[in-house]
Amino acid sequence: MTEAFIGLGSNLGDSVDYLLFARQQLSSLADSQLVATSRLYRSAPVGPQDQPDFYNAVIQLNTSLAPIPLLDALQRIEQQAGRVRQRHWGERTLDLDILLYGDGTLNLPRLQVPHPQLGRRSFVLQPLSDIHPQLILPDGTPLTTLRDACSHQQICYHEDSRWRAGLER
Repeated sequence: MTEAFIGLGSNLGDSVDYLLFARQQLSSLADSQLVATSRLYRSAPVGPQDQPDFYNAVIQLNTSLAPIPLLDALQRIEQQAGRVRQRHWGERTLDLDILLYGDGTLNLPRLQVPHPQLGRRSFVLQPLSDIHPQLILPDGTPLTTLRDACSHQQICYHEDSRWRAGLER
């Protein structure tokens, strides 16, 4: 089994409900086990500002799925949630990204791991830090270094009893 970290995001409709749907789907993903779930966060959108705030979290999976089959499974979950890609960094019902896959790197046409924007986004670094505060990235960079470099980005913890009810800590 390989340790994988999945970023979850939503800013359309009932975003928390979409993230709960994703968490449930990931917890029942074949050849995988949900290990941990971060707290829930809210932040302003990156890119076009004429859209609602995003809700984000990170989930840790242990999986025997290879990276591309895992990506395919994530994209199926997005489609089940009604995801439509209208514009780059635009609004979406559900966005699922492979942030890290084991301790390796991948540079494939469909998938780059670590996620190429990982080190620039507080809305990913903070929830990842919730799960694994001492994480060292494949290039040797401590997660805390990246998180601290993005501390100027506004992100806030979002309390929601529906999300908290299923947290595995």
